Amino acid sequence: MITTRFIKVTILPKLVVGISGASGVIYGLRLLDYLSKLGSYETYVILSKNAVKVADHECCSKESFIRIVRSRCRELYVSSDLSSPLSSTSFIYNFNSMIIIPCSLKTLAMIANSIQGNLLSRTALNFLRLRKPLLLVIRETPLSTIDIINMLKASLTGATILPASPAFYSNPKNLSDVVDYVVGKVLDVLGIENKLYRRWGEDKVTQDRYLCVQFFDQECL
Repeated sequence: MITTRFIKVTILPKLVVGISGASGVIYGLRLLDYLSKLGSYETYVILSKNAVKVADHECCSKESFIRIVRSRCRELYVSSDLSSPLSSTSFIYNFNSMIIIPCSLKTLAMIANSIQGNLLSRTALNFLRLRKPLLLVIRETPLSTIDIINMLKASLTGATILPASPAFYSNPKNLSDVVDYVVGKVLDVLGIENKLYRRWGEDKVTQDRYLCVQFFDQECL
């Protein structure tokens, strides 16, 4: 008697996460950490050289930053590596979405004007060619007219622009809450369930208004 065994193969949704050289690399790290803990996504990461430099200033050493990123993704590529398979639409045809978080204004300009100068912009343009979701998390401020025009051009070609603008109705207690609000919004756009922040109308705030107390102390009570 011949016994046939079937092996169940789970194919995980694939995402590309790009981290460019804008301030706010912690947003990218937190997103990768959340996706990694979910265990439901296969994540490919593209790092720019400036992202590593910014991380060294903002959150951890270059070595620690790369180690954290590498431990939370399937594959890691540097933005100068145009030989990466992500350069080809034939490789990413079955990917779900791409997120650049944070997205520098330089990266935005390259995407908006179809400049394939590095792996980050080329992969983003590949997603637009395939009509796949592309999310650009812009953190820099103030914005010039040129920057706003570039956001419009990127939006018209199919990208979603998500400024890293935290809300305060969720009564954040610390910077982690502020970061989680923005990352939660990113997950919302991707259609990924999360409880990283308190949604408007979800419940009534009963605890102290932390921000007001920090600035005005007893006047807030």
